[in-house]
Amino acid sequence: MMGNGDPERGTKNRSNHSYPQTNYYAGGGGGGGGTYHMEYSESQWTSWLVPMIVVANVGMFAAIMFVNNCPKNHNGFQGDCVAKFLGRLSFQPLKENPLFGPSSSTLEKLGALEWDKIVHGNQAWRLITCIWLHAGVVHLLANMLSLVFIGIRLEQQFGFVRIGAIYLVSGIGGSVLSSLFIHRNISVGASGALFGLLGAMLSELFTNWTIYTNKAAALFTLIVIIAINLAVGILPHVDNFAHIGGFMSGFLLGFILLVRPQFGWLENRHLAAHNRMKSKYTAYQYVFLFVAVVLLIVGFTVGLVMLFKGENGNDKCSWCHYLSCVPTSRWSCNN
Repeated sequence: MMGNGDPERGTKNRSNHSYPQTNYYAGGGGGGGGTYHMEYSESQWTSWLVPMIVVANVGMFAAIMFVNNCPKNHNGFQGDCVAKFLGRLSFQPLKENPLFGPSSSTLEKLGALEWDKIVHGNQAWRLITCIWLHAGVVHLLANMLSLVFIGIRLEQQFGFVRIGAIYLVSGIGGSVLSSLFIHRNISVGASGALFGLLGAMLSELFTNWTIYTNKAAALFTLIVIIAINLAVGILPHVDNFAHIGGFMSGFLLGFILLVRPQFGWLENRHLAAHNRMKSKYTAYQYVFLFVAVVLLIVGFTVGLVMLFKGENGNDKCSWCHYLSCVPTSRWSCNN
């Protein structure tokens, strides 16, 4: 449900090391619009990190299935292995795993997110390893396609360091929130990191508001995409806490890492010294950055302290469990 269009940008793709003229449209008084022509001297990065993450996830899934070895380890109670021609890479019976993947015990052994092992087993590394595991082919394809559509464009615009940091920190943020609220099940997947990229796209639109055209359309499109994906998280067996934690982390990181110079700054070199802008960034960009840094530090500190003290987030918030699963006549959320 992630489109490959870029609703935020008012410009088209540019090739590496090019400096094209870019038109920015700003609304004037009375609803009129003015067009500003300026040299926007920002070259586009070559995306290599996102493709490498995709390759790493696919390779990791192949390794998971190799370790899983369904023909040897399956007990046969829930049916036969699927796609037996794959040998030890064949999938668990669909009654056990409808996503065409390994058993839960294999995922648990290889680093799935599990509250008890993190808190009582001193296995904090699971907060990171779970991001690189997937429950099945369906799960893997959905996440990797979303990563390609979202991540490559972001990496081309902002570079691998910033996008890599957002991806990893958001994934950890999703793991922390998930561990606080889900204690009886394991969780895997890169969804938290992906939601972090979506959150960063939204905050990047807010903090760089002055340089965009079609702001309302961009904002509406992003909100609809985010809302639909979060709504899917209320279905059973979908870890929406990881989605929310990743989204919140990425949203705050966007204000910190994806700030662009304010409108008109890049044309300053063509002006006389006394006519140039004094500040590269606007006052509200500095405010957003400061607030985001504080909230990010406080959020991670509080979350990690609560987690390693063994606290249950549901005890602090009696209704929060509805954020991850809403019971209906068709399914229960008890397990």
